[in-house]
Amino acid sequence: MKNETIRKLKNMRLPAFAEAYQKQIENEIEYQSLSFHERLALLADAEYDSRHNNNIRRLIKNAKFVNSSAFLGNIEYLPDRHLNRDLLESLANNEYIRQSLNVILIGATGSGKTYISNALGVNACQSGYKTRYIRLPELFSEFEAARVQGKYQQLMKQYQKYSLMILDEFLLIPTSDSEQRDLLELMESRCGQSSTIICSQFVPEGWHERLGGSALADSILDRIIPSAYTMIIDGDISMRQRKRRISE
Repeated sequence: MKNETIRKLKNMRLPAFAEAYQKQIENEIEYQSLSFHERLALLADAEYDSRHNNNIRRLIKNAKFVNSSAFLGNIEYLPDRHLNRDLLESLANNEYIRQSLNVILIGATGSGKTYISNALGVNACQSGYKTRYIRLPELFSEFEAARVQGKYQQLMKQYQKYSLMILDEFLLIPTSDSEQRDLLELMESRCGQSSTIICSQFVPEGWHERLGGSALADSILDRIIPSAYTMIIDGDISMRQRKRRISE
């Protein structure tokens, strides 16, 4: 009868429940002091925790981070980086996502802005938020391919659904008219509905020109900057160089 129960649990896709039940069977003496309700609660907790952890792993995998092991607790607050610790610690509770606010990370190549953005993204996934990391040039390429295939609106709706998007290499390359329109439609759909983290080598004051300097640029920036936290990342030595020096 016990084996049949385990088989049924697995067929019902309750593997963690079945495993915990098997453990209780094999260790009857250890659990006999517990009431029926206490033992049932342990079984339910095992299945719940398993599903919760699997969901987090799935969210992190689907986010396509550059560094899926990035962790806010591992950020190095070195003096020359001038990182805003108070801001980063306040972002850790994901309140900015609940309020649909943006985050702008500014720093030179190798400053660690991608790591910080990924750490914030992993942190969001651990709280159940659907997240996606993508380089802006790659995003524009996806939009262009979708336009050719007649799937543009389908792709746009897909990106609208993410609670958090991370756009890396933002405006690294000056944008075309078509790319500016794509960016406007994306930010328009996300403005006030979801959050976006933007990683750029250029301060926001220089974005207008890189977006063509037109009214279209004004519209894009109006949907990003007013509702954003901004952090400048300094440093005389890139984080890559620091890591290399430590390993040598």
